[in-house]
Amino acid sequence: MLTEQSLKLIDVEVAKYPADQKQSAVMGALRIAQVEKGWLAPETIEFVANYLDMPPIAAYEVATFYNMYATRPGGKHVITLCTNLPCTLMGALDLGDYLKQKLGIGYGETTEDGRFQLKEGECMGACGDAPMCLHNNHVMHVKLTPAKIDALLESLE
Repeated sequence: MLTEQSLKLIDVEVAKYPADQKQSAVMGALRIAQVEKGWLAPETIEFVANYLDMPPIAAYEVATFYNMYATRPGGKHVITLCTNLPCTLMGALDLGDYLKQKLGIGYGETTEDGRFQLKEGECMGACGDAPMCLHNNHVMHVKLTPAKIDALLESLE
């Protein structure tokens, strides 16, 4: 279900824990699976659970609790804008409106061509560099301005 390369990466995560605690690697394993597949289909979550010798429901609980996991298909490029208080005080709401206008979608939506998905996020731990967003839950963009948003979107074309 996952490539050999992804399984090797999951094995690296598993090795961080005692042998009888493989399930502790579930967050890392789900992240690796999502990077490969683009999102976490039920059969992917079950595969990860079985690989880690844990009940599938336990892996589903993790995948549905944390907003960094996509349990349905979305855009190729997921932009998650932090709208928590520090980012809001630094202009995140206006930047959210700018992104919505620029992409022609609202929060939780995907562009018609499937390229961009816009999400609203909670604090991501970069309050001193507010406002900020994450691209595909991996790349942080800080001290955002409309010009920086334009450059980011253009770089993802």
